[in-house]
Amino acid sequence: MPTAGEPTTFVLLHGGRHGGWCWRPVATRLRAAGYDVHTPTLTGLGDRAHLLSRQVGLDTHTRDLVAMFEFEDVHDAVLVVHSYGGMVLAGAMEHLADRVRSVVLLDAHLPRAGESMLDLLGATRAAQMVALADEAGEGWYIPPTNAAYYGVTDPGEAAWVEARMTAQPLRTYRDPVAATARAWDHPTLFVECRPTALEPQMLSRARERSTADPRFQYRVLETSHNAMVTDPGAVTTLLIEAASLPAVAR
Repeated sequence: MPTAGEPTTFVLLHGGRHGGWCWRPVATRLRAAGYDVHTPTLTGLGDRAHLLSRQVGLDTHTRDLVAMFEFEDVHDAVLVVHSYGGMVLAGAMEHLADRVRSVVLLDAHLPRAGESMLDLLGATRAAQMVALADEAGEGWYIPPTNAAYYGVTDPGEAAWVEARMTAQPLRTYRDPVAATARAWDHPTLFVECRPTALEPQMLSRARERSTADPRFQYRVLETSHNAMVTDPGAVTTLLIEAASLPAVAR
């Protein structure tokens, strides 16, 4: 638990077609336990959907996250990313590593330098995303989908998610990330959600690293890809655990 006057700060970053809203069940629990919590929304998504444009790319979202840390004066944070949020983390850590205590990849992508989200999705899924944008997104955005795609099947939870889902600029999936060394060189907890919406090859990197790097830990949750919605209690427990990961040498 945080010491008096110095609560641990959690930054919870959403995935594609979501927004900061999706963390509400987890953020409520963390705040009730005395933690400081930020749930930023990336440009063009969620409550910032009015800023959606074909110019919004991965670099835009990377700058969103960096700016939030700077303007909110966030230090020694546990940075939690879901799904596509790992793409944003990978580039942002080049600027934020000294402000981050530990990282949690919640069923999230973690690219190497030069890789894009479409690369990590695999050829079949990438082609489906591009086709969806061509058919229903004017060629430049991916329209929202139903909650079942993310494994959310409870009627109430599904209705809540689907009322808030927004489009995703295709450019954010096409843009390759630049340098990623500091993201891969940091205390990290990878959480695999089963059954997952991610392709097996995207998780293999984390599995391989977990056996070779003492800074990397691996956990499994038997819940949906949108674990923050379908099992917020278990996610909260894991995030608090991540706050105790050994700190990176500075």
